[in-house]
Amino acid sequence: MKVIASSLRKGNIVDLDGKLYVILTAENIHPGKGTPVTQLDMRRLSDGVKLSQRYKTTDQVERAHVEEREFQYLYQDADGFHFMNMESYDQVAAGEDVVGDQAVYLQPEMKCKLSVHEGVVVGLELPQRVVLEVVETEPTVKGQTASSSYKPAVLSNGLRTGVPPHIGTGTRIVVSTADGTYVERAKD
Repeated sequence: MKVIASSLRKGNIVDLDGKLYVILTAENIHPGKGTPVTQLDMRRLSDGVKLSQRYKTTDQVERAHVEEREFQYLYQDADGFHFMNMESYDQVAAGEDVVGDQAVYLQPEMKCKLSVHEGVVVGLELPQRVVLEVVETEPTVKGQTASSSYKPAVLSNGLRTGVPPHIGTGTRIVVSTADGTYVERAKD
């Protein structure tokens, strides 16, 4: 299916010369003078080679047909990360290159959206937020609660982030999967 270049977003799969590429970044550039362009940074799915391409915003690009379905994360082993289709109970494995640095957020039984092209997992979309426990942080100093500065904390998945002064060890917090930042205290 052909789409205009300016409508492409991060995570979309495109077909260039018979090879599939996943878009890592898509930026629309509108110079003061001249033609607006779309700058795409892509990675070839077959071998991981990165490519940077520039198109006029009105150029047509072939978007690959990718099926997006909800899957449940099961476990990780030498073959990759295993997910189960909630409707058919079929299992698929996603490679390390597909999951990448999002692996720290995966928790057993977590529901994720997988992009599947001809039976092969080509993309992963996590929930926007996850609940994690603070395993290590500095103790709270009395009178420091009004401060807007954050203190460092280590979470149950090994991730380091900043948390407000009133958050202590053992507290469950909500973290954004986009950038690993503190959102709020978990309501459980």
